[in-house]
Amino acid sequence: MNKIVKNTLILSAITIVAGCLLGLVYEITKAPIEQAQENAKQEAYKTVLADAAEFTVDDTLDAAAAANVLQEAGYTGDDIAEVAKALDASGAVMGYVITVTSHEGYGGDIKISVGILSDGTVKGIEMLEISETAGLGMKAAEDDFKNQFKDKQVEKFSYTKSGEDGDDKIDALSGATITTNAVTNAVDCALVYFQNVLGGSAQ
Repeated sequence: MNKIVKNTLILSAITIVAGCLLGLVYEITKAPIEQAQENAKQEAYKTVLADAAEFTVDDTLDAAAAANVLQEAGYTGDDIAEVAKALDASGAVMGYVITVTSHEGYGGDIKISVGILSDGTVKGIEMLEISETAGLGMKAAEDDFKNQFKDKQVEKFSYTKSGEDGDDKIDALSGATITTNAVTNAVDCALVYFQNVLGGSAQ
């Protein structure tokens, strides 16, 4: 009985010490991790709207209202994760970076930042999170695919498997139609939010 009590106390002590150490490590690494994530996000913002002088996150984003806007437009597999105003050197709003999380990816969620000028031109997209199949869906993170959206002023995009021409047409990734659809829908969701909530309009 004494041995059982002794072993129980030892195990309890080890558990408490391990828990305290894990908590300490978390507190030590929390700030650097958050800073690294913020740096990566700012870098993505700069990638999709290179001419902006700074970006300010819109803290008034109503996720539920944004979801309703997307659902009314027919998009049920995406969420607006964040909206940032892109400011020029004088402090005027020149556009927005809208971050969308797609739940339609083949390998899981895909998070994308979309840079849109005030006139509705998509200046670029950047992947923040993607875990699709190597050699197939992961090609969505490559410039050859992402650049199809760049400098396009359209109401919405759609993908094609036949090489159909048009600013609104995106060539589907071979063997990765699901990924292509997820990314295209995510960009379209950013446009829907821009057009219906941020006062923008495609020409």
